Amino acid sequence: MQVVGYETGVGRETAAALLVATDGVVEREPLESGRQLQWSLGERRCAGTVDGADHLACENSTAPYCESHDSTWVCARCTGTCLKAEMDCYQQHAVYLAAFAPKTFKVGVTKLRRLETRFREQGADRAAHIYTVENGRIAREIEAELAADIPIPDAVRVPAKIDGMGRTVDETAWSRLLSQFDVQGTYAFEYGLDLEAAPVAETLASGTVLGTKGRVLLLERDGGTFAVDMRDLVGYELREGSSARQLQSSLGAFG
Repeated sequence: MQVVGYETGVGRETAAALLVATDGVVEREPLESGRQLQWSLGERRCAGTVDGADHLACENSTAPYCESHDSTWVCARCTGTCLKAEMDCYQQHAVYLAAFAPKTFKVGVTKLRRLETRFREQGADRAAHIYTVENGRIAREIEAELAADIPIPDAVRVPAKIDGMGRTVDETAWSRLLSQFDVQGTYAFEYGLDLEAAPVAETLASGTVLGTKGRVLLLERDGGTFAVDMRDLVGYELREGSSARQLQSSLGAFG
């Protein structure tokens, strides 16, 4: 059984899940709060290709994907000059700001109809819709300009998000950033985690599920709280039975 993907569970009615493949068939392993995971991690290799419920395995040792199966979305690299043979992003797009506790902020773009979904996919604590434009090219141009002029990053790494868990957004800094724009709407998100401190970043698949925040899975194990970047699980073989490896207590996150 190999982890070949994950779902962030952006809606309130749909839990996040790991996608696991066995003998070419993909199944969904829900990550509902309270579920007990009892897997240890085996070898890691390329996750191959997933097409619906079908999985084409790959034996290449490069993980999570080898060169043949690493499909980077071309639009993610766009700054306003289309990298496709023909531009096709003609739907309305939103330019937004997102906040991650305590005061890590980013600018981003998404299709207007996916705005709130996109915030939850990233695990944002606060967000603001600042522009609506007619296509993706214009949105990317604005994003690139803001990233350079404010300046503000257009990406936030998972370790920074984990470091801020258990803390609140610096409302003064957030309000100062928003004051530069004619904000069209603001959002605040809760993920039901009730953390008192930042969890310890680990790569494991055993423990009690506390919940998810974007692509970060929170597990309780041996009295500690651990944060798992689900992308870091992709490619691993899962074996029945919890790992006996000793883990650093989450008390280490209080520093």
